[in-house]
Amino acid sequence: MLFSSVTFLFVFFPITLLAYAIAPKRLKNVVLLLASLVFYAWGEPVYIGLMLLSILLNYICGRDIYLAKEAGGSGKRELGFALAANLALLGFFKYSGFFAGIWNQISPVPLPYRKLALPIGISFYTFQAISYLIDIYRGEVKPQKHVMNFALYISMFPQLIAGPIVRYIDIDKQLAQRKESLEKFGAGARYFIIGLGKKVILANGIGAVFDMIHGSFLQEGTAYVLTAWIGAVAYALQIYFDFSGYSDMAIGLGKMFGFDFRRNFHYPYTSRSITEFWRRWHISLGTWFREYVYIPLGGNKKGGKRQIINLLIVWTLTGFWHGAAWNFLFWGLYYGVFLILEKFVWGNALERGPGWMQRIYTLAVVLIGWVFFFSDSLQGAIRYIGILFGVGSKGALDSMSVYYLASNWLLFLCCIIGSTPAAVWLLNSDKYEGNPRWMALSLYAGIFLVALSCLVSSTFNPFLYFRF
Repeated sequence: MLFSSVTFLFVFFPITLLAYAIAPKRLKNVVLLLASLVFYAWGEPVYIGLMLLSILLNYICGRDIYLAKEAGGSGKRELGFALAANLALLGFFKYSGFFAGIWNQISPVPLPYRKLALPIGISFYTFQAISYLIDIYRGEVKPQKHVMNFALYISMFPQLIAGPIVRYIDIDKQLAQRKESLEKFGAGARYFIIGLGKKVILANGIGAVFDMIHGSFLQEGTAYVLTAWIGAVAYALQIYFDFSGYSDMAIGLGKMFGFDFRRNFHYPYTSRSITEFWRRWHISLGTWFREYVYIPLGGNKKGGKRQIINLLIVWTLTGFWHGAAWNFLFWGLYYGVFLILEKFVWGNALERGPGWMQRIYTLAVVLIGWVFFFSDSLQGAIRYIGILFGVGSKGALDSMSVYYLASNWLLFLCCIIGSTPAAVWLLNSDKYEGNPRWMALSLYAGIFLVALSCLVSSTFNPFLYFRF
């Protein structure tokens, strides 16, 4: 079930909200848990058992780690078993086909395997469970006593499918006690409407441009240089509004039920370096890898050589987390190399340069990076990048290149403005004093109605990050 669907907006959400509102305080978490299980089962009835298994496994393992440490042990054995079990589940469903394919390419003895459908959200809820276990091991939190509350933490429908990745330490107290209010509900509604507009109006609209360009490239094997650049920009805007839109909707839904989730995006395309970009893009994933991989490996505390190795490990894993394919691995290494170069080679010179140069450099690196991300293979990505620089292209531009710009210039302009703080400034009702305050409310109502009209007239269009 999608947040951006008529079923969710006018059936599931109103029923859940009504049930939550009339439920006594002690049953509110039960209502949210049941709603979350229904939400997940709607799209993944086959794999709901897998998620319930993960919940039970990590609830028991969390208590085992805590009891082992209370008894004077280190808890390392219990943590090791829990991590291995979680990674085995994730690895079997997400990576077994990848490694079986490699084996079959190098071995004379083929390994038969069946390609499995990836359970939706498994990468996200597995990482949440791992953060819970490690935080218990570190003594930063105590295990959740109530299995229902822990099940809600893992399966809460606002952030279950595509994040943000919520650390248990950030939500522990909110599971037991939180405050709902009309003011908080209103703030949540504004977040949700902004996210809905990002996804349905901007991401789907600009995504249609990318689909036409990329589809033509896949069919012909080449393209004009300007057309290829338009496609890369279109995808960069699509994935930003698609994913940040989902995150905004998740944060908004959380607020409506009294929860506060941390921001997951902070205008990444305004960044002046790749280092800054990754502090602004998918913040919860970057935080997870920093806290549970980079720092435990030693971070930057063991000298420059070790820091380089740590960065390469983290970014290889980051790429692999996104998908079991060589282009995702290369995408991760690509960013790891640029972060290392900024840290040890040209970072200081970049900081002294003019702002326009910093932004052009960052956007160029990011746009090329997205080619690895959207391509079906590493070979396809390299071919597309070659076309961006004229290698293997049909030429500089043609009438279709001009057509894409002429027919979509307003959409591109809205997307560019929407990826900066200017859009939120326009929607911020705090700046409207007195009577003009209704203008902000009218804008939100307008966004919702336009998004709704797009939903009614469009076909099924899932969030891009569902595949991860």
